[in-house]
Amino acid sequence: MTTEPVTVMGVDAALGQWVAVTLVGGRLEKVSLHVDARSFVEAAGDADVIAVDIPIGAPDGAERQAEQMARSLIGPRRSSVFSTPLHAALIAAEYGEALRISNAAWGKGISKQAYGLRHRILDVEPIAREDRRIHEVHPEVSFRHLNGAPLAYSKKTWNGQNSRTELLEAVGVHLPDELEEAGRVPVDDVLDAAAAAWSAHRIATGVAVSLPDPPEMIRGISAAIWY
Repeated sequence: MTTEPVTVMGVDAALGQWVAVTLVGGRLEKVSLHVDARSFVEAAGDADVIAVDIPIGAPDGAERQAEQMARSLIGPRRSSVFSTPLHAALIAAEYGEALRISNAAWGKGISKQAYGLRHRILDVEPIAREDRRIHEVHPEVSFRHLNGAPLAYSKKTWNGQNSRTELLEAVGVHLPDELEEAGRVPVDDVLDAAAAAWSAHRIATGVAVSLPDPPEMIRGISAAIWY
C-alpha cells in the first residue's frame, strides 16, 4: 500500500490579498493569490494543513505567550513580532477607541499597524474555529529554525531575501524566477508564504514545534505559533 504525499498550503498577507504557496510532498506545487480567507481555504481543497502568518486567538486578558517566546527565539528580528491586540480592541470601530481599550487593560497602546490588521485577524479566526487544519505560524520563527540561528538581515534587504531563498532551497522549496499573478506581490511576502508552507509540511508530518508547548487556550482557540 502506498502513502500519498502530504499537501499543505502556507499563506501570507500581500497587497490587500493573501499569497499562498502550495507544497505537495514538500515540493512546490503552485503560488496563488486569494481575496480572503474563505477563498484560500476553498483553494486548498483537501490539503492536510493550512499555515497562516496571522495571529489566531486574540486575547481577552493577558498578552499571549506565543509572541513573547517568539521574540526571545528570533533575537535581532524580534521587532517583526507584534503583540496580538485584545479582541475588544480589534472590534473597536475606531483606532482611538482601540487605543483606550488597550491602555486601560495593558497599560500600553496598540500600534496603528496592529489595528490595521484587524480585518485579516477577524477574517481568519472564525474559519480557524471551524477548520482545525488551520495553524498560526510566523515566518521569522520558521526561518530562524531553518538557519539554526537568528537571521542577520531583515527580509526587506537584498542580503536578507537571498539568505531566505537559499534556506528554502536547501529544504527543497524552489521558487521559480517568474510567477504569474502572484509575481506582482512583494518578494518578502512570497518568501514568507513559502516559509509558512514549509512549517505546514512539518505540522502535517508530525515534527513541528509550537510556542508555547502545549498551546494556550484563548477564547476556545488553541493559540500558538508553529514551526
